[in-house]
Amino acid sequence: MTTVRERIYKLFEYLYEYYGPQSWWPADDAFECVVGAILTQNTSWKNVELAIKNLKANKVLNIRNISLISVEDLSQLIRPSGYYNQKAVVLKDFVNFVNDSFDGRLENMLSVNTKVLRQQLLSVKGIGPETADSILLYAFGKPVFIADKYTYRIFYRHGIIPKNSSYENTSKIFMENLKMDSTFFNEYHALIVKLGKNHCGKKANCYKCPLEKDPHEFSKEVI
Repeated sequence: MTTVRERIYKLFEYLYEYYGPQSWWPADDAFECVVGAILTQNTSWKNVELAIKNLKANKVLNIRNISLISVEDLSQLIRPSGYYNQKAVVLKDFVNFVNDSFDGRLENMLSVNTKVLRQQLLSVKGIGPETADSILLYAFGKPVFIADKYTYRIFYRHGIIPKNSSYENTSKIFMENLKMDSTFFNEYHALIVKLGKNHCGKKANCYKCPLEKDPHEFSKEVI
């Protein structure tokens, strides 16, 4: 009988063979990753790219200048990302956190224990588990697995995680069954997002899905 560990690795192989390497997260530096992780909440990446382009054009995409700009002006620059007033506050709160706790330098965060740093990130209002884990993995290279909506849909439908599994429980299944390797987690999550966008939305589109070779029972229910 195939174990959960074996199935999770096998599904990765199917995805990697089909899509190839994703080179994700697209960003010039760690701070841009952080900003992207905050702005991508409840919007598409296309909209995030427009907001980041505005920040770059106005030379605001750094800790110092986000500290100096007003919330009102910042919100207008990130307007394409949606919920821009709230997200402007989160960005300001994040840079205040870095200034107060790490002397304004992201690199000072790298030596902090992953679990401790995660709790510190979660203490910033507006940063939830998925955003915190995205920052940890993509900006800081910490080995944490992002259990977003795509991860839940795909692996519930393939019978690997239970229905209504929480974010933390879903992440735990992957963390317990995969090698603790941030590069591998990065690639796997990027492939999951690719599959989710192409085939595994609220309604499953199984035509030419790279996981159609998976022999296990599949749920197509709307989730």
